Amino acid sequence: MSYFITGTDTGVGKTTVSCALLHGFAEQGKSVAGFKPVAAGYNPDEKNCDAKALLATSTVPLRYEQVNPYCLREAIAPHIAAARENVHIELPRIVAAYRELASQADVVIVEGVGGFLVPLNELQNSADLARDFGLPVIVVVGIRLGCLNHALLTVRAIADYRLKCAGWVANAQHADMEALQENIDTLRERIAAPLLGVVPRMAEPDVKAVARHLDLRLLECNSTNG
Repeated sequence: MSYFITGTDTGVGKTTVSCALLHGFAEQGKSVAGFKPVAAGYNPDEKNCDAKALLATSTVPLRYEQVNPYCLREAIAPHIAAARENVHIELPRIVAAYRELASQADVVIVEGVGGFLVPLNELQNSADLARDFGLPVIVVVGIRLGCLNHALLTVRAIADYRLKCAGWVANAQHADMEALQENIDTLRERIAAPLLGVVPRMAEPDVKAVARHLDLRLLECNSTNG
């Protein structure tokens, strides 16, 4: 089983959670591959740090280009970054790359870019890509001011695209956030999908440590699209 990872916004911990999921499934003895279809912003070595993290956590031998088909220079909205480079992001190319990975690994963790409805080209967005994959979706919620609205809108959009929300992860980005637990409880009451775990604030997030806060067993009975 593979999963599409989305977030309530950019910078909410999608990559960390994606790598933690890869680690968790690998600990179960599964072969795993990370996939970052579109990345915006890269280091001087011309490779995106998020995609590199997914590649490093994968257990099957992969080339960088297999993990990240579209690597855009500027760390801005992908459709704008692509237009500035005269690049057209083509979803069929991405789906073909995903299928290649899926033929090599038991589990592929697909990390989206930005939030669920971020545009990828003039007509299509990240949600269209998730629908083309047909994968159950895991939502990473950055627990911060505004997260209730962002999380509930994201879950509703997933349902509107007739995709399964397999679960969600609460990433506590501010340890001193007022009403932290109340915000998490509010989302538990309103999101039908299971809470896979609460990731506490970490000064330097460690994938193995984050994985210990996730219960992958909750995915087993809640991952079929329907």
